[in-house]
Amino acid sequence: MKFKPGRIFLLRVPEGEDLPEFINKFAEKRGLRTAIVKGIGSVRNPVVGYYSEEIKAYKRIELFGTFELLTLLGNVSIKDGKPFAHLHVTLGNANGDVFGGHLMKGEVFVAELYVQELVGEPLVRKDRGDNLSLWDEEPL
Repeated sequence: MKFKPGRIFLLRVPEGEDLPEFINKFAEKRGLRTAIVKGIGSVRNPVVGYYSEEIKAYKRIELFGTFELLTLLGNVSIKDGKPFAHLHVTLGNANGDVFGGHLMKGEVFVAELYVQELVGEPLVRKDRGDNLSLWDEEPL
């Protein structure tokens, strides 16, 4: 797929918002169909996921407390006709322990985001029947 750079947003997410849900709503409100998302900050009681090929489902890992959002990296594309944020995180606790995975939930304490719109034919996620919704592969 070919894209041109579109609008750039720098924003602070309000405290108490669920981060993935906020990004989905933000993308829908701004008409973003494809975008790159980056962020830093901290979240409370995050839930991260690890996809198990054996059981064909995400294993949910619930973390309790406040964690530094060391890195947030992801994208927005279309799933079921709406913008969908696919986000991965690296999180750190007060002991310096690091956790990571697919961000499923996370209550924002502080979050600063960079969102780069990509203009072109939107990427669409399609269910493969194994609890994964992926884009079509780019032909060589």
